[in-house]
Amino acid sequence: MSHTNSDSPELLAPAGNWDCAKAAVENGADAIYFGLEQFNARMRAQNFTQADLPKLMTFLHQRGVKGYVTLNTLVFSAELAQAEAYLRSIISAGVDAVIVQDIGICRLIRHLSLDFPIHASTQMTVTSAQGVAFAKDLGCQLVVLARECSIKDINKIQQQLGDRGLTLPLEVFVHGALCVAYSGQCLTSEALGGRSANRGECAQACRMPYDLIVDGKKHDLDDGPSGSVSDHRRYLLSPQDLAGLDVLPELVQSGVTCLKIEGRLKTPEYVASVTRVYRQALDRIQKKPFIKGGRGDLRPASQAQLKPEPKPFSSKGTANPVQSTAEQDRYKLEMAFSRGLYTGWFNGIDNQALVHARFGKKRGVYLGQVRRIQGHTILIDLQAPLKPGDGIVFDNGHPAMKEEGGRIYGVSQRDPYTALTFGRNDINFNHIQVGDKLWKTSDPELDKQIRQTYAGDTPRFQHPIDIELHGAVDLPLTAIARDTQGQVVQVESTIPLVTAHNRPLTPEKLTQQFARLGNTPFRLGNLSPHLEGDVMLPVSELNRMRRSLVEQLDELRSRPKRWQLKPPASYRDLLPLQASDSHPSERVPELIILVRNLAQLQVTLDAGIETLYCELEDPPKYGQAVALTRQINPNATLFVAPPRIAKPLENYILDQVKGAGADGYLIRNYDQLAYFAESRCVGDFSLNVANPLTAAYFKQTFGLERLTASYDLNAQQLEDLLRSAPPQWFEITLHQHMPMFHMEHCVFCAFLSTGKDFRDCGRPCEKHEVKLRDRVGTEHVLQADAGCRNTVFNGTAQTGAEYVHQFLALGATRFRLEFLHETPEQVGQIIAAYQSLLDGKMTGTQLWQTLKLQRRLGVTRGSLEKRL
Repeated sequence: MSHTNSDSPELLAPAGNWDCAKAAVENGADAIYFGLEQFNARMRAQNFTQADLPKLMTFLHQRGVKGYVTLNTLVFSAELAQAEAYLRSIISAGVDAVIVQDIGICRLIRHLSLDFPIHASTQMTVTSAQGVAFAKDLGCQLVVLARECSIKDINKIQQQLGDRGLTLPLEVFVHGALCVAYSGQCLTSEALGGRSANRGECAQACRMPYDLIVDGKKHDLDDGPSGSVSDHRRYLLSPQDLAGLDVLPELVQSGVTCLKIEGRLKTPEYVASVTRVYRQALDRIQKKPFIKGGRGDLRPASQAQLKPEPKPFSSKGTANPVQSTAEQDRYKLEMAFSRGLYTGWFNGIDNQALVHARFGKKRGVYLGQVRRIQGHTILIDLQAPLKPGDGIVFDNGHPAMKEEGGRIYGVSQRDPYTALTFGRNDINFNHIQVGDKLWKTSDPELDKQIRQTYAGDTPRFQHPIDIELHGAVDLPLTAIARDTQGQVVQVESTIPLVTAHNRPLTPEKLTQQFARLGNTPFRLGNLSPHLEGDVMLPVSELNRMRRSLVEQLDELRSRPKRWQLKPPASYRDLLPLQASDSHPSERVPELIILVRNLAQLQVTLDAGIETLYCELEDPPKYGQAVALTRQINPNATLFVAPPRIAKPLENYILDQVKGAGADGYLIRNYDQLAYFAESRCVGDFSLNVANPLTAAYFKQTFGLERLTASYDLNAQQLEDLLRSAPPQWFEITLHQHMPMFHMEHCVFCAFLSTGKDFRDCGRPCEKHEVKLRDRVGTEHVLQADAGCRNTVFNGTAQTGAEYVHQFLALGATRFRLEFLHETPEQVGQIIAAYQSLLDGKMTGTQLWQTLKLQRRLGVTRGSLEKRL
């Protein structure tokens, strides 16, 4: 197998260990990305170590493959020294780039090295041209866009960047598990289990079952006849897996620089199979002119898997019936790993198709339904290849329970069905019912073929090298070789060319000799002979020259990249200066209140609160909030909150927000930093300020009045932040319903309408109160915003009241309370309790006991656990 065209977007594959790295390389990856022991968003992966880096990078570069390290988590104040040492090892090892989430770490990298490449992680939540510009100003060389960007969004971002005279390579995820929440904006694992996705410890709460509670009652989501199987929809937040194969031509035409496959927790077989499918598909595209609007044959799983048309497949016991290339590709992708395959958000929003809600785990290839049970024989309407030895599972619509499954013993035709038999005692037929669905979960023959693609030490994937030949009689033959990375080597023959009387060096003969590159990472691309007259040279000398070219290229590629690295530089150089404050205890503490409706706003104003934040779903109503504030307390300061996400062409929402004439704005994203640059602004938690380097960047570059400390910080980490940067920069959220999922996916639209998006959903979000009830019975509140994006808030409020006096002693004086669905009476009671806390009339313990709150601030575990 070999890469046919270097003009394709870079194909980037995941590698959780050495076998995965090898699987990616041998199946055509242009680059791999991998994590080390710490600071990466897949801490459950096996991961490499810093000691592996020299050997790994040598292996990759010899094979013409780049290696990117993921440092895509937030980094806390106390970890900056460790992060700096970590980065020095990475840069010195010749790694090709580092993928970064934390803004402070971007600053640190650029301080340590002027040229080491930084890739802005999808965890940075870049969804617009302004976000790309932000990353470029930060020193990034590439931006990984949020998965929620459609091809239309990508094209618009490219256009807007061009209009501004900006260029920066863009990367998108093309295949793999699809997070339902915006990466970098998901606090679910933290809220429910004390584990943070921003720290590499995602607990995958989106893959769990939930009940839909509508206006206080459980909503029936079983869409089949009573008693039917496989129609129970409870996995309301579990998207199908992303498969961009169907839109690959459009992605290539959009000008994205890199296509990324998700899967650092997956097996080598997964890496090999998926990488190979996309490599071959990209190579086919390069050979075939792109027709705008064209489509591949890859059908979305909502049609091809979940609601299949009855098109029985007549297998007659054969293992591999004739399939189209598209069918073969789909089969391989589904067998590698599939919760259903879908194009995600690439074609825009379709809330009916994104989440089928029937299961949240791997299924594989859909085979059909049980039509009859005859003794120990199962008759099905077979719709995909099946053969003895394959593994299957019966799906009765209850994926959380133990399911029947096993290996196929026999496959035969009993028109109009296919008969399946199993080994003795492999299946309990009492648990099988007519109507059960079958999924193929294992294909041992395919697995064997996949493993052979990366078995052994002989290179199987070869990159082209172009060779030029120059020479004339009585002069040596000169050979110049160039690889796809731009490396150039040259060798001369040790003996001169002589006149050929009967067997001259023809282009065909030269090609034959220099193409003998087996067992090397190379294959012959273009050979350009420039020889004067009929000349000849012994074949042994041609072979020696060929071997010398390979050896020289191999040696050049093995050298580690030399990035600039400033030895005296340190993260301490970037720390903000601490203003002296000899009497921090004399500062008057202040409560800042965030409300989400006008009734809450009125009672908050009546309580005498001077600084308020207002977040409403409908921005035009902010005018009413401003008017109410001016009426009750003209001296109060009202900041209003735009939505957390900004997509191309959504500035009209910001226009509506600004039109209200509020005193200032609660800044959630990069677009708002630019749009409200001339106004009073406070940075919200979504900016992920977790260390003083990040804090200083927002405070000093954008002039924000205050910064909300990241919700990933626990009490100790928050204290470290207050010690490492001026405490007056920050406000601390003491009381809140943690905003867990923030999603492009609209649950209201998906399950309370038949519409695809806001244009045809009927706006159920305006008519119903909806909650999601989890497995332990907690009901989490669902709300929509102006962009029809949903936030799931923890149903139980939490408090950090027990730590208030520690924060006061360090100089912190601004504390935020966030309300969600509390009544005006509850709002008044809660404000009064916290005022008593700040006045010393109530302890933190008394407060959480009185108000029946969760006693927690941020995560419960303070740092990443090493998994060696």
